[in-house]
Amino acid sequence: MDENQIASLLGHAALKVWSELPRDAQEHLFAAAVDDGVIANSLAQFLHDRHPKTAHPPKPTQIA
Repeated sequence: MDENQIASLLGHAALKVWSELPRDAQEHLFAAAVDDGVIANSLAQFLHDRHPKTAHPPKPTQIA
């Protein structure tokens, strides 16, 4: 099995369980997958269309 096959298998697996992953894992995978704003916007739109449950509340910016 070559690297492209392994990457494809892992990518498909990540898509299957995306909405079940913790937010920090989603953000880490997302950041590793993109390298510019154009790709990031397209990927974000795809993920939100495919997994609407992934819409998390915003991270807190200050301690309550």
